[in-house]
Amino acid sequence: MPTPPKTKEGEPEEKSQSQMRDMLRKVLLATIGAAAIAQEEIEALVNKLIERGELAEKDGKSLIHEMMEKRKSRTDKIEDEVSKNITDVLKKMNIPSKADVEVLNQKITGLSKKIDELKKQP
Repeated sequence: MPTPPKTKEGEPEEKSQSQMRDMLRKVLLATIGAAAIAQEEIEALVNKLIERGELAEKDGKSLIHEMMEKRKSRTDKIEDEVSKNITDVLKKMNIPSKADVEVLNQKITGLSKKIDELKKQP
C-alpha cells in the first residue's frame, strides 16, 4: 500500500491540509467576532453621543452606516490578503489547487475512456 505524500516537514499532506483548514477556520471566526464587537462598539458610541445631544439622531445613523461601510471595505481587503497569503503558502508546500485537481480529473476521465475503447477493440 503506497504511503501518503509528505510535506517538507515530514507530515502527511492530508494532516497538513487539515491543520491549514483549522487555522483558516479560526482566523475567519476571529474576524467575524471582531467585526461583531466593532459594530456593537460603534453603535454604543454613537448612541452615547446622541443621548448627550452631541450628535443628531439622523447624523448618528448616517455615521454608523458610513463606519460600517468602511469596516466592510477594510475587512474585504484583509480577507483578500489572507486568501492570497494562504494560496502562496499552499504553493510553497506543493499542495495542488482545486483547479489543478479538476484538470487532473478531466485527464483521468479522458484516459479511462480511451482505455475502455481499447479494451473493446478485438
